[in-house]
Amino acid sequence: MSLIIEPIRAFDDNYIWLLRQPEHASCAVVDPGDALPVIEHLQRDGLRLDAILITHHHGDHIGGLTELRRLWPQAEVVGPADRRITGLTRVVGDGDRVNLAGLKLEFAVMAVPGHTSTHIAYVDDAHLFCGDTLFAAGCGRVFDGTFEQLAASLRRIAALPAKTCCYCAHEYTLANLGFARWVEPESAAVMAAIAAAEERRALDQPTVPTTLAEELAVNPFLRTAEPAVIAAAERFAGAPLDGQTQVFTALRRWKDECYD
Repeated sequence: MSLIIEPIRAFDDNYIWLLRQPEHASCAVVDPGDALPVIEHLQRDGLRLDAILITHHHGDHIGGLTELRRLWPQAEVVGPADRRITGLTRVVGDGDRVNLAGLKLEFAVMAVPGHTSTHIAYVDDAHLFCGDTLFAAGCGRVFDGTFEQLAASLRRIAALPAKTCCYCAHEYTLANLGFARWVEPESAAVMAAIAAAEERRALDQPTVPTTLAEELAVNPFLRTAEPAVIAAAERFAGAPLDGQTQVFTALRRWKDECYD
């Protein structure tokens, strides 16, 4: 069966991802920061919530948990070991497997700290649900993680198969591509990505998911070994940089201080 993955919009720019199989009532959602749009979507389509996957503790990712568990008490709630997340029925960490039997799906858990210290992602051979670690053409800010952790997490993601579809949790693509153009102003790939994203947004369509291949072509935070990206980061830092982690840190600080 072909997996159906649908975005449920929440707040100003969040996507809550819904996963289901055709002709089946069972479904799962990823990072339900708001219960109401999930409830409306499930009731409209006659779906039953069997699983909730959580990537990290921020309120716009877990705010709907209490109400969803009240309405679907049988739903398994999976997430990282973090006392700031209440309502989990299963705590998972790096290398664990999450089997969603009703959906005929199994994900591996990948630890991807940096945005937060306990951030995880869910990955199979075709899909990556990465929360706020990786965005289309960007990455999350560093909150209670470290720059070193986030740089390492992104390198780990970059090693996944290029065909992997990356499902992030926010519609930040055009802003991220604007920064990517700062970093690589001569990049034809970045300019093409901007045109494509502008076309989709003009139609009020999501710009995500993207593939990892697309990200490797335009996302500066995944391109820290590229000479043009290194040169741009060094211009911002005002000094030579030693290795990809330093390049990443300079890029993230540049975006934090001068672009966002």
